[in-house]
Amino acid sequence: MIEAIRRYRERGHLGFVPPGHKQGRGIDPRLADVVGRDVFASDIILMNGLDDRRMSQGVLAEAEELMADAVDAEEAYFSTCGSSLSVKSAMLAVAGPGEELLVSRNAHKSVVAGLILSGVRPVWVHPRWDGRFHLAHPPGPEDVRDAFAKHPDAKGMLLITPTDYGACAAIRETARVCHDHDVPLIVDEAWGAHFPFHPALPSWAMDAGADICVTSVHKMGCGLEQGSVFHLRGERVDPQVLASRADLLGTTSPSALIFAGLDGWRRQMVQHGEELLGRALALAASVRAELAAIPGIRVLERDDLVGPRLADDHDPLKIVLDLAELDRSGYDASEWLREHHRIDVGLSDHRRMAAQITIADDEETTGRLLAAIRDLVRRIEEIPPAKPVDLPEPGELELEQAMLPRDAFFGPIEDVSPEEAIGRVSAETISPYPPGVPAVAPGEVITRTVVDYLLSGLDAGMYLPDPADRQLKTFRVVKR
Repeated sequence: MIEAIRRYRERGHLGFVPPGHKQGRGIDPRLADVVGRDVFASDIILMNGLDDRRMSQGVLAEAEELMADAVDAEEAYFSTCGSSLSVKSAMLAVAGPGEELLVSRNAHKSVVAGLILSGVRPVWVHPRWDGRFHLAHPPGPEDVRDAFAKHPDAKGMLLITPTDYGACAAIRETARVCHDHDVPLIVDEAWGAHFPFHPALPSWAMDAGADICVTSVHKMGCGLEQGSVFHLRGERVDPQVLASRADLLGTTSPSALIFAGLDGWRRQMVQHGEELLGRALALAASVRAELAAIPGIRVLERDDLVGPRLADDHDPLKIVLDLAELDRSGYDASEWLREHHRIDVGLSDHRRMAAQITIADDEETTGRLLAAIRDLVRRIEEIPPAKPVDLPEPGELELEQAMLPRDAFFGPIEDVSPEEAIGRVSAETISPYPPGVPAVAPGEVITRTVVDYLLSGLDAGMYLPDPADRQLKTFRVVKR
C-alpha cells in the first residue's frame, strides 16, 4: 500500500475521480494549517487510483497476504471501519438469523449491534467475577463447555480477550472445547494486535487455535484510528463467506491512509517488533514500580488479576491504577489529569483508571505521566470524594434474555420511568463507556439491581453514550 501511494504521487497521476479534494488541491488553507496537506496528498481512491479499474495490480491483496504471513494466519482482511465492523463480519460468517451463537457477556456494544443486525440468538457466557476488585474477567473454558452442554446446536463461540483492563482468556483451551463440538471460535482480540510480535506477551489467538481473530491495530499498535484486521485459519469458516459478509457491511470507499497505516505497522513489527516491544515492556515495568511507590496508588499486578476463577493471563502494557485507598473515582481523577496536566487516560471507572504503554512511549512521555500522578496525590483534596455506586453482587448483572435483540430493538417501544422499567424488556443498549460493555442489551429484562447500578453510576460520573435518554430519566422498553 505504501509503495503504491509513493508510485502514484511520483508519477504525477491526475484524477477525475473521488476524492473531490484531488490530493489536497481543493482544501481550505485553514484546514491545511491544522492537519497538513500531506494527509490529503496520500488520500487516494483504490480503484482507478492506486490500482486500475480491474484491481489487477493486486495492491490490497498483496498487503493482506503479507499481513497474514506476519501473524501466522491463512487469510487477513483489512477493515477501515474498525473492529466494530470486523467482529460483525465474523459473527455473520458463523451464524445466521435465528441461529444460536455463544457470546461472552463482556462483549463490546458493537457485538450487540451485530446481534441486532443479524438476528442471531445469543447464548450469553458470563464472565468470571472478581468480587474483591469488582472486575469482570473473560469466561473460562469450563464455562464455555457448560454452555455447549445446554445449547448443543450453537454455531460457534465469540470470546472477548483481552478486556480493557488487560485481562486475558485461556484461548487454546476454549478453542479445544469449540473444536470438540466441530464449531469455530471467534476471538475479539481488539486490544491484542501486538501479541504476535513478542514472546513475553499473552498468546496470540491464531497461534492458540482460534478460527477467526479480530484486532484493532489502532489500539495497541501504530495504525490510524479505525484500522482493523480480521484473520482466518482452518477450514471451519469458508473464506469466501467471510469475505462476502465483510463486503455486505463494509464501505466501497475505503481509506488508503488507513490501509497504509495497517501495512506500515505490519512491516515495522516484522522487522523490529520484538526489539521495540521489548523496550516497551521494560519501560512499563519501570513505570509500574514507580507508580506503586506513590502513597495511595495501587497498581494492579499479575497476581491481582490472574488465578483460579480470575483471568488466565494479563497484558503488562496495560497499567491499571486502583484509587480506592484515596477514596476517589477514576472518573474524577481522569478529568483532573486532563485539566491540570493535559494527560489523557482511556479507561476510567468508579475506582480505577488505566494507562496503556506502547512502542510510542519513552522516558519523557512516561515521566510526564508519573509527575502528573504524583501531583494528583499531593493535591488530592482538589478532587471530591468518590460518590457511592450501587455495585451488583456476582451474578446480579446476569439478566434474563427474554427476546431476540433484533426483535426487541425493532419492535414497538415506549419510554418509561426507571421505576416502571423494572421487570420490562429493554429495547435499547446501555453501555458505560469506556469500556463499552453493555450493562443492558436489547431483549434483556431490566432489574432493580441494574437500574440502581446505572443511576448511581451516572451520578458518580459514569458516561452512557447510547441510551435514548442519556440522563436515564426514562428507559426505552418493549411495548406491552
